[in-house]
Amino acid sequence: MNRRKFLSLASAGIAAAASSVNVRAASADVAEGRPEAVGVLHDSTLCIGCRSCEAACQSVNSSILPRPENYRTPEKPFYDRSVLAVKRQTDFQRFTVVNRYAVEGRYPVHRKFQCNHCMEPACASACFVKALYKTPEGPVLYRSELCVGCRYCMVACPFFVPAYDYDNAWNPLVYKCTMCAPRIASGQVPGCVSRCPEKALIFGKRSELIKIAQARIMESPEKYVKHVYGEHEAGGTCWLYLSPVPHKLLDQPEVGDVPPSRLTSGVLEAAGVAAGILSVLLGAACAVSRRRVNNADDSRAEGAESDPARGSGGDTHNEASEGNKEGGQ
Repeated sequence: MNRRKFLSLASAGIAAAASSVNVRAASADVAEGRPEAVGVLHDSTLCIGCRSCEAACQSVNSSILPRPENYRTPEKPFYDRSVLAVKRQTDFQRFTVVNRYAVEGRYPVHRKFQCNHCMEPACASACFVKALYKTPEGPVLYRSELCVGCRYCMVACPFFVPAYDYDNAWNPLVYKCTMCAPRIASGQVPGCVSRCPEKALIFGKRSELIKIAQARIMESPEKYVKHVYGEHEAGGTCWLYLSPVPHKLLDQPEVGDVPPSRLTSGVLEAAGVAAGILSVLLGAACAVSRRRVNNADDSRAEGAESDPARGSGGDTHNEASEGNKEGGQ
């Protein structure tokens, strides 16, 4: 391998490493770069567990969910609250669920569960093909045409939200709440917000929702826990929660304030550099191997040209054999 080829391979490797670092850095700047992000505030003191939000979510997203016939005829109608007896999780067939929690000493508390649309989404930082990405408006969206099915997003998410369609062997995809991004883009509110009869869901700019939540806590300190869940969790989320009881009693994970993507930044940068170096080494090894094969072929060709008898050895042997046969006869 000559110097020009080596420098070319080295440049490609360095570019790959730099690209990885730049992608990580861009992810880390997401929170600071989204001051106008929108979100939703869920007030558990107002939620009655009617599941109207679930019905609205099905209606709005029926065109993008797999096997829509399952949603036109649900196993139990949405007004049937008996399903609340069992805690449920979102999956590839439903983007949101409402769960009921029996808290000692008070009436049942309900909490809506869906993608929290993190300000610095761990799912997006873990997706090496950028199938998941954060929009300037706030929603974290998914590009199915880029997804390779690695499911790193499912492992990375601290809220256990992204779901995989294991029932589809030919084109399995990841599914999760989109915060009704198309509706937001057209000036509408998310479907779940539009159908909440008790106004337990409020849509607006995230910064304004935080002010509303803090004002409610100050006005009725006996009614709320002094904590707006999502204001700082995992670096902040676009879905925010008020609760009359500690949030952990409503299965809200204690994830800390540092975005998961920043906790893994060193590893991701090292992986990018390692990938760049590995590409150089593999490219160099491939070039050396190819050069050796070419040299061997050239040597064989030169030897055949310098020894005509050797090059036609097969014909000489055949002619001798024919002569022996004639002499014997």
